[in-house]
Amino acid sequence: NITNNLSNRNKIKNGSMIVNQRGNQSSVTTSVYGLDRFQVGEAAAITYDINQSTESPNGFANSFHIDIQGAQASPSASHFMQLITPLEGFNVQDFAKGTSEAKQYTVSFYIKTNVTGNYALQITDDNSRSCSQLYTVSDANWNRYTVTFPADTTGAIDNDNTEGLRLTWHLLVGTDRSSGTMNTTWAATTTANIAAGQNANVASSTSNNWYITGVQLEVGSVATDFEHKTFAQE
Repeated sequence: NITNNLSNRNKIKNGSMIVNQRGNQSSVTTSVYGLDRFQVGEAAAITYDINQSTESPNGFANSFHIDIQGAQASPSASHFMQLITPLEGFNVQDFAKGTSEAKQYTVSFYIKTNVTGNYALQITDDNSRSCSQLYTVSDANWNRYTVTFPADTTGAIDNDNTEGLRLTWHLLVGTDRSSGTMNTTWAATTTANIAAGQNANVASSTSNNWYITGVQLEVGSVATDFEHKTFAQE
């Protein structure tokens, strides 16, 4: 009696960070795609390197590494830095979003960084609805974090190859994105609410590093073991 798929559970492409077709990039000062399916967005006068690192937790070979080269310790209201990954509508229909049988979303991932504190993770749909949750990094070791988002009976996702869902890890937020009250349930996106409660700033020093791997998004409220796929599948 299998109640959930043993394979094809993970909706994220390249969650183990093994594909890097664009190559490593140095002295970046704008928003760019890095490792496949993952994009750094920034508007904070930051300079950074991104690379496919071999620094990784047990069971993984690679991670996405952001290395700060030009810091922003005192961000203005409009400043931000984030990592996003978009998902096509075709691939997320089993969340049944916008129906009476809507399912929860569970995101799990491994992070290693010397920047401790509260971080916001945001999920956004193609109807400009979103919700966010905080997770806390309390040490500089590799740790697995699990964040569960509620089901949403409003706003069905288009069943096509356009962006249906987006995950956003906020790395730096000015007050434009943090001065409100975080929507921990689905609602129309309000910029001031999306990262309320975040106090971590990955760009605060040129000594800062941030690594992520093992990114998994799956249906339901349980984070299962990471689903490793072959390089060819990714």
